[in-house]
Amino acid sequence: MTTCVIGSFVAYSVALLAGVSDHHVGLGVTPPANSAGVGGMVKPVGSDLPGYTEGEFEVRDFRFRTGDRLPSLKTHYVTIDTPKRDGDRVTNAVLLLHGTTGSGTQFLQPSFARVMFGPGQPLDATKYYLILPDGIGHGGSSKPSDGLRAKFPRYDYRDMVEAQRKLVTEKLGVKRLRLVLGTSMGGMHTWMWGTLYPDEMDSLMPVACLPAPIGGRNLYWRRIIITAIKNDPAYEDGEYETQPPALAAVWPAFKLMTDCPAHLAEEAPTIDKADALVRRTGVEAARSEDANDVVYEFEASRDYDPSADLDKIKARLLTINFADDELNLPGFPDLDQVVKQVKGGRSVVIPATAGTQGHSTLRLGKVWGKQVAEFLADGK
Repeated sequence: MTTCVIGSFVAYSVALLAGVSDHHVGLGVTPPANSAGVGGMVKPVGSDLPGYTEGEFEVRDFRFRTGDRLPSLKTHYVTIDTPKRDGDRVTNAVLLLHGTTGSGTQFLQPSFARVMFGPGQPLDATKYYLILPDGIGHGGSSKPSDGLRAKFPRYDYRDMVEAQRKLVTEKLGVKRLRLVLGTSMGGMHTWMWGTLYPDEMDSLMPVACLPAPIGGRNLYWRRIIITAIKNDPAYEDGEYETQPPALAAVWPAFKLMTDCPAHLAEEAPTIDKADALVRRTGVEAARSEDANDVVYEFEASRDYDPSADLDKIKARLLTINFADDELNLPGFPDLDQVVKQVKGGRSVVIPATAGTQGHSTLRLGKVWGKQVAEFLADGK
């Protein structure tokens, strides 16, 4: 039954995409010159931020939890402003962790950076030393599409968190973080930071995620995307020369689950506009995604489960979720009780309004920036 549903969904998307001119590698679509990217991402804010620096950190002979090794694991990162020190101790470092298929540039989008990083704003870039890494398999960090394709080691969230920690401690010399804040996948990593390295941060803020194994809708849509790509004959067990059409064809499922019904009703009120949205979403995915990278990104959550170790967390913790997030809250009514396992831990659910966009509200700093500011002020 599931395979039939996936096949029908992909067939619908392929039919809509078929009319687009044939110029993109292996798919037959050419993105518009000023495409905003998947999920409405636009040109990131960059060099105008104080102390904006990009770098790459190399770890030799990185061992994954599967036992596989990579001779050279590269982590791309951005830092903003400079560290402030008390002796040899950095006191103002904030680690920002992105979501699945994203990169650190997620936090440089105007909808976040322009309301969070300015003078007097919650994460004032003249006050905090901001660290924005790209996780393993994402952005400019080592990933399957670099050349190993399906032979790239099967990383998981624990591997990703370990690589983040090596960057923070070994490259940047930060031994204790003022705050770890992550959204979606990055929020799950934030929970893991708290349980794995409880003495290495003052505060934790996981956003748009749960401290529990991925299940229900959140698991089901991941399996739809993975299965659609892997079952496409053009995928060729990950050894394709051109991107399999299923990648772009299934990508509307990503938007369907990360947006909210009210916002989608505004974007797709008619058949023509709904079909145009499917086409645009597929074009944007064809421009920015790689099939192997996507499969690995979604499979990396396979053993995520910090629930048994929540009592190990020592840092102050505030978790934020959104009432219209279709991925998480509907199947997890006991969040408040679970968060009580963390001493002093608190949970906030942002009500649905005309200004929220489901799971994608994580990109809208104006919606939840107040909670960040108050949380940091309370921790002084």
